[in-house]
Amino acid sequence: MHIRAGGPEDTGTLLAMFDGAVEWLVANGRRDQWGPEPWSVVPARVERVRSIAAGGGLWIAEDGGEPAGAMSLIDGGIHYVPPADGPGLYVDLLITARGHTGGGVGARLLNFAREQTRARGIGLLRVDCWAGGDGALIRYYTRQGFTPVELVPVGDTAVQLFEQRL
Repeated sequence: MHIRAGGPEDTGTLLAMFDGAVEWLVANGRRDQWGPEPWSVVPARVERVRSIAAGGGLWIAEDGGEPAGAMSLIDGGIHYVPPADGPGLYVDLLITARGHTGGGVGARLLNFAREQTRARGIGLLRVDCWAGGDGALIRYYTRQGFTPVELVPVGDTAVQLFEQRL
């Protein structure tokens, strides 16, 4: 697996990953996470994806030259999450293409995030996930070595904030 820097030209790839994820979530009774509509038809979500792609922190995992997953790694944090007690990087997006789920793409991207964090001389990596449903996302990040630190209300739902000290 190869990880490369992403950019605005990857907007379509990201939207396809989100659309595939929404289709899977809906088919598996998890429509509460992102709703039933593909991201590619919701203007605000298309704009968010464009912003992520153009933001300078996008990384694309490729397997055999095919996009397998994506991650956005940003300095600091996100507006709805309380600030960290020092410098840190934040995984703003982690998504796997449906054809590559279960293949360790997310874990590889998170390892890459750890490498990037250490290379910058930073000792904190943070991420959040939707706190609803059956808790599968929370269990995933815990298995990846993150510690749940705070449940953060966001609109009519909540996210679980995680930290990992490196």
